[in-house]
Amino acid sequence: MTRPNILFVMTDDQTVREMSCYGHALPPTPNMDRIANGGTRFANCFATNALCAPSRATVLTGCLSHIHGIRGNSEGVDEIEELDAEIATFPEDLREAGYRTGLVGKYHIRQQPRGFDYWCIHPGQGEYFDPVFIENRESVRKEGYATDITGDLALDFLENSDASKPFCLVYQFKAPHRPFTPAPRHANLFADLVVPEPATFDDDYATRRIAGLAQDMQFDVSLAGDYDDLPSGLSQRERKSWIYQRFVVDRYRAIVGVDENLGRVLDYLETRGLAEDTLILYTSDHGYFMGEHGWYDKRFMYDPAIRIPLVACYPRLAPSGQVSDAMVMNIDFAPTILDFAGLPLPDSIQGRSLRPLMEGRAPDDWRTSVYYAYFEDSWSLRDRGTEAMAEPSFQYFTPHRIGPHRGVRTDRYKLIEYVGEGDYWELFDLREDPEELMNLYADPRHGETVKELKTELALQRRHYRDLD
Repeated sequence: MTRPNILFVMTDDQTVREMSCYGHALPPTPNMDRIANGGTRFANCFATNALCAPSRATVLTGCLSHIHGIRGNSEGVDEIEELDAEIATFPEDLREAGYRTGLVGKYHIRQQPRGFDYWCIHPGQGEYFDPVFIENRESVRKEGYATDITGDLALDFLENSDASKPFCLVYQFKAPHRPFTPAPRHANLFADLVVPEPATFDDDYATRRIAGLAQDMQFDVSLAGDYDDLPSGLSQRERKSWIYQRFVVDRYRAIVGVDENLGRVLDYLETRGLAEDTLILYTSDHGYFMGEHGWYDKRFMYDPAIRIPLVACYPRLAPSGQVSDAMVMNIDFAPTILDFAGLPLPDSIQGRSLRPLMEGRAPDDWRTSVYYAYFEDSWSLRDRGTEAMAEPSFQYFTPHRIGPHRGVRTDRYKLIEYVGEGDYWELFDLREDPEELMNLYADPRHGETVKELKTELALQRRHYRDLD
């Protein structure tokens, strides 16, 4: 069996609302669409912890945060969490099996990369212009725009790969992460565009008291300082709208730069006759609030933050241009890659290979719900002990840290438990309330649904060994 080359592409904070193959005209993403048209677009793919470092560790290992060891980003925390050295990553397995492995761009895990013959990564969040990179442990500043430099690094890796070996390239962009900075060539792109504000832009959080506390995620509260040209004399509502328009358009511009650099690599594969034998997955580390509920950022278990794009193709595998509605999680990426490479799955992997779905044959026992667990701020909860966990912990929130919570999502319902906030839960009927505005948990008409979903949540916690 021919072992395929593997190209794994990931952006930071990109949403399904920013890919034209998901039905959105802007920004134009023709190269992302090339992957979808040549393979499978997954309509229901979700992050299991909508935060950068935990999500990236989950992608590498195929297991959840409490298993691989990275629960939060660890900024401002004395005890820095590490990726468990006993948990295998898919690059390590591929390298051991004879693949040449490379990592370029954003990594955002504090420990040095494991399992790569070559790596050149941003330290931490990285910078957009003339950024410092860490190249196989050596610090070097590279001139130019980060997205373009990452594209150059990807092409250099491919150009210098041993043709006698299959390659695995993990190709990861900083964009469109804050400060949402586009390339100079795109500075005036979409200059006359006016983006409609989301229906929930002025959400009053009437039935969701935890959401009402997340003031630091409001546009007019913490993004104003990002824009030196923010006009003075605006009302609070006018300022919020001005920031929103600038925020969205700059993100669109940054994503156009990503798409261009993705296209450079796709063109290279085709020109060199490698495309037919290359498995490609394109995704993001998590979703993002694009003005929904008046917010930017992520973390909450609401769909804008947890739903992620995923398009995948392997040209030797039919069919192409299909859409899968199966419930998929980012724990499924590593087993998919290892499956296509013909390698056994480590015992630590908790996901399933997506290959059957890409082949158009969904298994009868495929999952019907997805599990989510957000841990950040759990350190303060542990420090305060079990008695404190029974009391509302609002005073312990730090900026953007909305407190630990977990839940399950089916095709219709979502149940969220806010750990440490007393007996506080949220239930949403996603069919009737896709914007997740009406918390139905206390409505006696939904008592049976709550009971069923609590049972499902307990089953998922046992299945994924998340019982702490």
